[in-house]
Amino acid sequence: MRTKFQVQLSEEERARLRTLVGQGVAPARLLTHARVLLKADHGDAGPGWTDAAIATALDIGLSTVARIRQRYVTAGLDAALERKAPDRVYERKLNGAQEAHLVALACSPPPEGQVSWTLKLLAAELVAREVVEAVSHETVRRTLKQTSSSPG
Repeated sequence: MRTKFQVQLSEEERARLRTLVGQGVAPARLLTHARVLLKADHGDAGPGWTDAAIATALDIGLSTVARIRQRYVTAGLDAALERKAPDRVYERKLNGAQEAHLVALACSPPPEGQVSWTLKLLAAELVAREVVEAVSHETVRRTLKQTSSSPG
C-alpha cells in the first residue's frame, strides 16, 4: 500500500534513531516515535512497514503512526520526535492593576468572622469591590501562585 507521507531516512538520521532507541534513556513517547520512524523507513536500509503493522507491533493507534509520518515529512526529524507546542493562546483574566488589588486584598486582614481569606472569598470580594466583573477562585489561585503571595 502506498502512503501519502513516505518516510525515507538518511543514514545519519537512521543512526541517530538507532542510538536513541538503543540507549533507552529518553522519554517513552520519544522512543516510541523513534521506533515508528525506523519501522516506517522506505529507504534502502529500512523495512518499510505499513501503518497497520507498526501500530500492531508498537501497540499504538493508526492515527498516531500517520501523524508521526506526516510530521517527519512536513517538518523534519526533530519535529516528529518532540512534543508539538500547544496552538492555543490563553488571554489573561486579570491585568496588572487587578492583580495588584488581589495581592493587596490577600495581604489584608480577613473579613469579620473569618480566620483567613479563602480563594472563593477573595474572588467574591474582587467582584464586590468592582475590581473585576467576574472571576473564578481558580484564577485567584493561579494568580496568587504566580506572585508568590498566599492568602492567610
